[in-house]
Amino acid sequence: MCAMKTTIILLILLSGAIFCLRSGLFAQGTPASLAYNPYKDYPSYRGTDLGVNYNKSETVLKIWSPPAQEMKLKLYKTSLGNDLTEEISCQKDADGVWKARLMGDRKNSYYTFQAKIDGKWNDENPDPYAKAVGTNGKRGQIIDLSETNPAGWENDRSPVLNSPMDVILYELHIRDLSVAANSGIQHKGKFLGLTEMGSKNSQGQSTGIDHIAEMGVTHVHLLPVFDYCSVDESKLDKPQFNWGYDPQNFNAPEGSYSTDPEEGKVRILEFKKMVQSLHKKGLRVVMDVVYNHTGRTHNSNLDQLVPGYYYRAWEKDGTYSNGSGCGNETASERAMFRKFILESVTWWVKEYHVDGFRFDLMAIHDMETMNQVAAVLRAIDPSIIVYGEGWTAGDSPLPEQYRALKKNAKMMDGVAVFSDDIRDAIKGSVFDGKSTGFASGSKEMTESVKFGIVAAGEHPQIDYAKVKYSKDPYTKNPDEVINYVSCHDNNTLYDKLKISRPDASEEDIVKMHKLANTIVLTSQGIPFLHAGVEMKRTKGGEHNSYNKPDSVNRINWDWKYENRELVAYYKDLIALRKAHPAFRMQKNDLVRKNLVFLPTNDPQLIAYQLKDHANKDAWQQIIVIFNGAELEKNVVLPQGIWKAALQNYQFREDEKTCSSTVSIAPYSAMILYQE
Repeated sequence: MCAMKTTIILLILLSGAIFCLRSGLFAQGTPASLAYNPYKDYPSYRGTDLGVNYNKSETVLKIWSPPAQEMKLKLYKTSLGNDLTEEISCQKDADGVWKARLMGDRKNSYYTFQAKIDGKWNDENPDPYAKAVGTNGKRGQIIDLSETNPAGWENDRSPVLNSPMDVILYELHIRDLSVAANSGIQHKGKFLGLTEMGSKNSQGQSTGIDHIAEMGVTHVHLLPVFDYCSVDESKLDKPQFNWGYDPQNFNAPEGSYSTDPEEGKVRILEFKKMVQSLHKKGLRVVMDVVYNHTGRTHNSNLDQLVPGYYYRAWEKDGTYSNGSGCGNETASERAMFRKFILESVTWWVKEYHVDGFRFDLMAIHDMETMNQVAAVLRAIDPSIIVYGEGWTAGDSPLPEQYRALKKNAKMMDGVAVFSDDIRDAIKGSVFDGKSTGFASGSKEMTESVKFGIVAAGEHPQIDYAKVKYSKDPYTKNPDEVINYVSCHDNNTLYDKLKISRPDASEEDIVKMHKLANTIVLTSQGIPFLHAGVEMKRTKGGEHNSYNKPDSVNRINWDWKYENRELVAYYKDLIALRKAHPAFRMQKNDLVRKNLVFLPTNDPQLIAYQLKDHANKDAWQQIIVIFNGAELEKNVVLPQGIWKAALQNYQFREDEKTCSSTVSIAPYSAMILYQE
């Protein structure tokens, strides 16, 4: 990168531009600014045409860079070659925008921008708004987007979703799904791997997209699929792996997942084919988005064009803050980056038919930005879901009262947060491999599990002082919380149980495994499953596999046969949740009214009743019991005759009846009902 003067570096300070915040959002009133902002005099551009605007007769390119003294647009034949064909001096327009007009049809040309700031030329980069890029995202590409639509794209429709409480999330990495030799999928590690139907493992069982659809989940949550830095797309013949949490070009798909990273149109077409195929299988698509930081900092396309503006810094010394733990954090509260995020999510929905977004380290963003994201997306399609991690990886200059933190969830509208409360209560802390949770024998997590069961809301039977993390309810309604026990981060569920309970038999580990996600899938709130958990997925004990080889990260499709009973159990459990609205109440008022915990006087035993056709359920009364102990337990039932829907991890077809008292096996769940 070009060196910048010390005076410029010292100006890279925290922003807090004046925004019109939603009335009543903050108890202290609308602040004049969120924090110190040396860029408050920069103009904001209100237009929606930044980037490439192509047609056959002319192409207009626009870039926002108020501090630039000059701006060059450079055109190339290829995405990486030393083949410059033209250099154009851009003209400065209003509101800090630079513009270049190219006459004639410039389709398929590659381009970069280069800004002169403080008397020096910075690096060449594609514009931050680039919709098409070539190999390694080093250059943007001028394309005709109408050529990227697969056959029938105009008729593509998302599967019907009546309520966010009907959502069941399945988190998946593109490469993990198909790269194993026994996946039966031809396009290994590619977007197209999720278009192949009829693929089989070595035992003739379905794999890939067919398997996911058979499980009954509703949404496939894809780990980052935008263009990221860490995989060299020019060397795809060499083994490379990354989760993709190092963003480079936010509005273009990742090239390593395409069959031709050089040609910008290919990755777009293949991404759309993937979405189209998932929709045809009844599956919605969620993108994992990482607007909270960039993979590079001073040489990112953002910082090379407008140094300092897009990132927060510490007022005391001007150094970049690092709330992401990845070297920088973006400043969502600044007008042009907030605008960027809003236009970006809108782009993915309108152009790619995406159905939802998971925000990585969402608490780095300010709440107003997240509220605007949800509002903009609801205006397009009310069924789009938005959720994220309600925490940061480090401290941030953005004051806590403005952050999209878990504890501030009530001040966001249409934005859900992950529950680390139920996650660690069920299986033990993700930061301590040896710690146990309720499902693996702990006697200290009962209240935290109950807190998760009621979707982190207000409930008269929860003693919040005994909840391990959150001492207050943080949701208004159940659709504001995501319940889970495992994801791409940290140990898989199976590995965590093996590490924390080395004394347990394999049979008991499997029981704990079932118990863990039985709690998740019967709790109020939105359930989330890690891809392969239904097959007892393992990463060999690796807790941070972000750049580990396929041998660690891939789904071994023979696991499906080896653990076929577990796969069937998960499938039946998902079907039970979908069949019974009592597990999917939409309002906290309903949860308080219809969910009653039964006294057990045992820290390893939880029992509750769903009353009076809860949420219009066909079953009049339901009792759910969880035993987290290694011993059989007895539970006294409310009066009446009860039928067993789930007992000893068997979904009973003979409807065994019981009354008065039931015995529940070690590390198990029981579901009883009255019609």
